[in-house]
Amino acid sequence: MINGIVEIDLHGMNTYKAKTLIDSQLRRVNGSVYYIRLIHGFHGGTELKLMIQDAYGNGKHPKVKRVKNGNNPGITDLILREL
Repeated sequence: MINGIVEIDLHGMNTYKAKTLIDSQLRRVNGSVYYIRLIHGFHGGTELKLMIQDAYGNGKHPKVKRVKNGNNPGITDLILREL
């Protein structure tokens, strides 16, 4: 963890493994974490990005306030609390 940011590298994972890892991190985070940065890449397709938006966007998870696309198309942030 770096300054309230947890980074998770999802390269090479299928959607099931990625969701399992993300869910376990969400269970473990405490109040000092502002967001979780998910590094999924984009050259191999958009399955992981779509799964993240579908599973955690629009209030579907109690700890996730919103889902934000990163400046890089291979990164998605789960915002847990505002700075």
